[in-house]
Amino acid sequence: MRHTPTFVLSDVDEVKRLVRENPWATIVSHTAAGLVASHYPVVLEEDATDPEAIVLVSHVGRPDERSHELGEHEVLVIVQGPHGYVSPGWYPAEQIIPTWNHVTAHLWGTPEILSDDENFRVLGELVDHFERVMPEPSTLTLDDAGSRRVAKGTVGIRLRVTRFDARAKLSQNKAPEVVDRIVAELEHGEHYAQPALAAEMRRVRDR
Repeated sequence: MRHTPTFVLSDVDEVKRLVRENPWATIVSHTAAGLVASHYPVVLEEDATDPEAIVLVSHVGRPDERSHELGEHEVLVIVQGPHGYVSPGWYPAEQIIPTWNHVTAHLWGTPEILSDDENFRVLGELVDHFERVMPEPSTLTLDDAGSRRVAKGTVGIRLRVTRFDARAKLSQNKAPEVVDRIVAELEHGEHYAQPALAAEMRRVRDR
């Protein structure tokens, strides 16, 4: 990403929060055949020995593990949070350049391939993670044998992030009254409303 010191996001806890709230990620690999990209859900796995570590677990559908040459080299995982267009119509009259606000993290690491048993455990935890808010949560244990058959079509991975580059570009370089106008437009405006982005801007403004 472009080097923009004003918007650098270096707080590990904030990057973890971004992953928790935006678990649909893009996995990019530079392989012998060229660049390969796929999209899968990721969840955080806490490391009791290193609370600062960012560890992701996920799975890919076969044969993506071969397409990506997973386990053989570093991959890039991109997590995209709230984002949206910011019109200069929300700025003072003399400011005419629009922009795009966003929260984005690039995370690098070499995936570890999980055993079939561990993959099934992680898949179960993934389902439970998203089902927990449902009134009658589903779980893979409702049909253990059938779920295990389906799981054979996937390959589990664990990615210990070795470095990351994140940005929270949320109009921090604008005057407070301008930020208030942008938040109001993103919350309730007729054009380009993005309530999730407004909420993220409000968090940064109020801290």
